[in-house]
Amino acid sequence: MAVRKRSSRDIRSESRLDVLHALLSAGGSTRNELARTTGLSLATVATVVSELLAEGLVEEAGLSATGVGRPTTTLRIRGARGLIAGIDVAETYVSTHVFDAALAEVGRADVTFDEHETSAQYAADGIARSLDTALAATGRDRSDLLGVGVALPGLVQGGGGTMSVVVPAWAWRSIELVDLLRDRLDVPIVVENPLKAIATAELWLGAGRGAGSMVTVNLGTGVGAGIVLEGTILRGATNSAGEWGHSLLVHDGRTCRCGRRGCVEAYVGAPGIQQTLREIAPGHPLGSTGLQRDFIGALAAELDRDDPDPAVTATLECTGRYLGAAVADIVAIINPELVMLTGWTAWALGAHLLPGAEAEIRAQAPNGTTSGLTVGISTVRGNSVAIGMATFAFERFLGDVGLVTTRAPRAL
Repeated sequence: MAVRKRSSRDIRSESRLDVLHALLSAGGSTRNELARTTGLSLATVATVVSELLAEGLVEEAGLSATGVGRPTTTLRIRGARGLIAGIDVAETYVSTHVFDAALAEVGRADVTFDEHETSAQYAADGIARSLDTALAATGRDRSDLLGVGVALPGLVQGGGGTMSVVVPAWAWRSIELVDLLRDRLDVPIVVENPLKAIATAELWLGAGRGAGSMVTVNLGTGVGAGIVLEGTILRGATNSAGEWGHSLLVHDGRTCRCGRRGCVEAYVGAPGIQQTLREIAPGHPLGSTGLQRDFIGALAAELDRDDPDPAVTATLECTGRYLGAAVADIVAIINPELVMLTGWTAWALGAHLLPGAEAEIRAQAPNGTTSGLTVGISTVRGNSVAIGMATFAFERFLGDVGLVTTRAPRAL
């Protein structure tokens, strides 16, 4: 397939997105500061700002006195332009977060799913109920929405003008839920998987703001990687890029829930960490902890003690080596500037996992690939999946109003 050349219209589109990105990251900025941050000329920034002011997306927020010369006008994204919803859908819950146009959270609602109910209709009803409850908390309704982003816990694939959603824990594998959501919500929606949402949140609001290449490693029940190359989320031919959790770590190793053996997820996902503890210390009381979050929380509490259980310490050391070896493969292929760990397991155990994992990455990755590499824990807090999906919906809205012609997600 031929690569489409970037037109002057596309270049203007990228400039608008760069300015909005810089404003969102900084909270407020002058035209001169935007030019320095984005690398755009002052004339280009002035033109872009005029367009954004005309659309009502940016507003003047007063004067900034630098101490030299006349005060300059400070600009910021106009939050009152409208609302954006980011919805994090999992097998056991749906969490809806409503943001203003400046991505400040203004309302949220959580709905618990019965894991035995697996129909698309049941999921659509829960998503719609969560959205309406979150909007009610703001005193607004769906008419105020600029868009909605929905993250689904599976493969969200697209190609040839079609889309399919594959959620292994649910009983359906089709466009059915997307069709139901479009009919039920009656607002423009964007559907993605959590990996790309998390990477987008890191790109816009975290350490990835200044990075051209980055890998965001999500650690939880499952694991995966959101990949950014040249400032753009890597999607792949069918939007399936990032399923690193189902790459091979141990030949003929543990059985993964995907049915294969030796996947990364079977060793660094929460159930895999628990299995490592059982192998190190058969009969250990934490080995039978029923709920994953309780297990991970108990590990973190034990590790924070002055004299932690040696079996728990050995489990984290082993998991750090597994994680580092698996990430080293990504580093060898992608050669990123940043690797950021995120997700509830990373936030609970990251301080204990990071040193061993980083040492293993640097030991296992090919020479030269880690010389400019930074490895850390994501600073994006709150529900980064919902934040990322709201950002996708915001980009889609920019496409709808003609401000962005590249990188804008397709509305459904």
